[in-house]
Amino acid sequence: MLLNKSDFHLPYHQKLVAIAKELRKNATIPEKKLWQEYLHFLKHRFLRQRPIDNFIVDFYCASCRLIIEIDGDSHFTEEGQEYDLERTKILEGYGLTVVRFTNEQVMNRFEGVCAEIERLLIPPTPP
Repeated sequence: MLLNKSDFHLPYHQKLVAIAKELRKNATIPEKKLWQEYLHFLKHRFLRQRPIDNFIVDFYCASCRLIIEIDGDSHFTEEGQEYDLERTKILEGYGLTVVRFTNEQVMNRFEGVCAEIERLLIPPTPP
């Protein structure tokens, strides 16, 4: 599968569209902060709560093939970490980069989070 073809589309399940819309309406405080104070203003277009495969990712930039996830407490259980690891492997299998930040990082180390995202915004070189 060539990921740099202009007609390439990531798979998703139609049933996730309504759930994604609800998640956009009910964003967490860290998600709102990152969107309203940073991502919304970038020249790179980010989508919020984007269905990809069987998942809904917090933020997705197609031009950079970048997924940004903001993790709350449920991600720090053993089960949550195993799920996130498997999910990341699947998403990376599509040629995407997945970066994770905690709620605490977004709320208390915002400048560092933005700097890390800025570093990742350089579009990947096609293989």
